[in-house]
Amino acid sequence: MQHLPTWVAANPIASFTLLLFASLTVPPLVERLKLPGLVGLLLAGVILGPYGLQLLNPETETVKLLSDIGKIYLMFVAGLEIDRAAFRETRNRSLKFGLTTFLVPLIAGTLVGQVFGFGLNASLLIGSLLASHTLLAYPLIQQFGVVRNPAIAVTVGATIFTDVSALLVLAICVSIHQGQFSWVGLILQLVSLAIYAAAVLIGLDRLGREYFQRTGNEEGNQFLFVLLSLFLASVGTQVIQIENIVGAFLAGLAVSDVLGHGPVKEKVEFVGAVLFIPFFFVCMGLLIDIQTFLYTLGNEPMLAIAIVGSLIGSKFIAAWIVKGVDRYTWIETLTMWSLSLPQVAATLAAALVGFQVGLLTEPVFNSVIVLMLVTAILGPVLTERFAKQLMISGDGATSKDLQRSNNRFSTDRPLAILVPVNNPATEPNLMTMAGLLVQQQGGRVMPLAIAQTSSTLNDPRFLESLSRKRSVLQQAAEHSLNLGVETQPLLRIDLDIALGICHAAKEQEADLVLMGYGDITTLQARLLGNIIDQVFQSSPSPVAVMRLLAAPKLLSRILVFIWDISPHTLKLIAFAQSIATANQGNITLKYLISASTPPEKQGEFELQLRQHLVFGLEEEYHQIEIEAIVNTHPATVILETAHNFDLIILNAKDIHPGKGLILNDWATPIIQGLDCSMILFSNP
Repeated sequence: MQHLPTWVAANPIASFTLLLFASLTVPPLVERLKLPGLVGLLLAGVILGPYGLQLLNPETETVKLLSDIGKIYLMFVAGLEIDRAAFRETRNRSLKFGLTTFLVPLIAGTLVGQVFGFGLNASLLIGSLLASHTLLAYPLIQQFGVVRNPAIAVTVGATIFTDVSALLVLAICVSIHQGQFSWVGLILQLVSLAIYAAAVLIGLDRLGREYFQRTGNEEGNQFLFVLLSLFLASVGTQVIQIENIVGAFLAGLAVSDVLGHGPVKEKVEFVGAVLFIPFFFVCMGLLIDIQTFLYTLGNEPMLAIAIVGSLIGSKFIAAWIVKGVDRYTWIETLTMWSLSLPQVAATLAAALVGFQVGLLTEPVFNSVIVLMLVTAILGPVLTERFAKQLMISGDGATSKDLQRSNNRFSTDRPLAILVPVNNPATEPNLMTMAGLLVQQQGGRVMPLAIAQTSSTLNDPRFLESLSRKRSVLQQAAEHSLNLGVETQPLLRIDLDIALGICHAAKEQEADLVLMGYGDITTLQARLLGNIIDQVFQSSPSPVAVMRLLAAPKLLSRILVFIWDISPHTLKLIAFAQSIATANQGNITLKYLISASTPPEKQGEFELQLRQHLVFGLEEEYHQIEIEAIVNTHPATVILETAHNFDLIILNAKDIHPGKGLILNDWATPIIQGLDCSMILFSNP
């Protein structure tokens, strides 16, 4: 038994199993303490590593391989998340802010290194660690509907400049440290990197578009193409003697336009989020000597304080400088500052490289871990606060956006509702709900049956499935005709059910996709994905997923929860209003606000909400009862309130389990605990 740790550490399968176990179990436990999941992954690495139970050894080939894959995958996803189209639209201002938010932290970090006695080379690397940023809070920006604000677009575009520049400084510093530096060599390296970057960005983009066009719905091969692009680009940078994380980042930039927001991108990000990136954080934890870490913070805290303070201060100064140049408002400036605070992807990857080559000391590495933890928590918290104020100030969604958000469910406009049918048990309620909406506003109901095929069209199993789909479709059409509404049955043969639904919605210009509920909280659904999740991500039309416990005509008391005023929120309210009008019911609208929100801001939020309801719903808005709830536990208040209603309508973007580096699964008990009918609504 005494040799068990040595055996586990030397056994590749046992090491892989431990990494899987830590990635699956630790983040949810840490999130219960209101901490990011990545904190738990680092802690798991400390416990399992050489300074803990000694079950994982960072020097073994297995751990090194998985750590390297996680490192380049992290940088690849960072590049993948950057919107190149937004960068092109705001190129000049993005470069201006990118240059400022790179140089100011670079100078600040370099000065910190010099003050604490590090050489110029190491000091420059410390500065470069502060110069990049990770758009960790961008999902919050999307949620509050302020993506189109110029300040947000500029900050997103600036990420390209800061990350590429920081990685370039890393490459130069490592080259100098290893004694391979010369001015001629530097010039040749810069020229070769420029040529290589152009080849990757242009070549992979064109090759990817051609390959995706030729392969159609072959998502498996497309996924493999993306992975091959990642590793080819990473190997290529090593050939020109530059760190592989630079190639990984370039690969992410190159294929971002090709992938768009389709299912292949979701699969690529999913594999990274649940497998390789968590492995990287656990492996980072293996390098942390907890005694040295605590000693650094306890007896020599000034280095960590200086690094964290210089990052926060320099990023603010950079945002303040561009405020005066481009005349941003203070709330826009603060949002830019908070959005550029988190130091995760490029910072951690570069810090690990610097530590492994001996350029950074252990106290600096530990201070960077502290920096990551502080900014990963502080950045999203501040961004959420400032984005709410940006939304309330009217700088996010324009009046045109708000008008567009409601026009699909206007009572003077006929509806085209697509209803995918498969389960005869839930089919009547789906068709009845679609019929009620169409009876109220006019239009047509389109029951859709999809026969999935992965083989020849003459395969007996496919022919049997096709026959069943025809039968289900006929029953749905008959039910719809009995309701007295115009019906257009659709039968489609497709390789992928979710894509088939989305393609049909686009072809038929559907105003709404109405689906039955399938549990998205099970382990199988979380690991393998499901049709609902894919349709939410890819549908060109709004999607409503229903779990009805009563007949649609009996749903008269309707509860709607919101967190913000955005085009998506207003469309959700308009959809709820269309159901209430059809059933002669009423709506209770509750919006959750933070206890820290000043009373005047609460009143301002409610006033603006009422104005938008008048604007979007005209004379019918008075049927909506509005109530503010100050609460920090949304799951509890939603479950307690829902008992008194027939139907609750929730924003799918709020209720759906989150993805990314900071996971958010607070919504699972809501879905499992509701005892009334439920609709999850999602707008593309």
